[in-house]
Amino acid sequence: MSLSELYQDVILDHNRRPRRYGQPGENYASAEGTNPLCGDSVTVFVRTEDDRIADIRFVGSGCAISTASASLMAEAVAGKTVAEALALFQHVHDAAMGAAEPDEAMLGEVAAICGVREFPARVKCATLAWHTLKEAIAEAGK
Repeated sequence: MSLSELYQDVILDHNRRPRRYGQPGENYASAEGTNPLCGDSVTVFVRTEDDRIADIRFVGSGCAISTASASLMAEAVAGKTVAEALALFQHVHDAAMGAAEPDEAMLGEVAAICGVREFPARVKCATLAWHTLKEAIAEAGK
């Protein structure tokens, strides 16, 4: 199996069975993100404790890349410190935009979404949840 096929399988799996999907209980900061060009929308909910992402959830609708990216993002940042989550956001953003090579050791399965760099029209689909995460973290800090 090629790396491209593996990445495709990861995206399809997270689209079909998104992790950490669903409306949480109380005491979560949240942010909403939309991509008006294609209609993708996501709301990210974070609960922080001691500067760590204690829990993260998301709801929304969108294309396979958008949903898979939100699922991968939620799994990747759960339990991390806020600083680690923001560093991961920056690396994913830079890699998806083509400004950096994806560090597969750092990203793990998340590297699958960085393949959108070859399809500029899909970059917003892949980064929507990540930008929304950044906003939700800022909201949690208030």
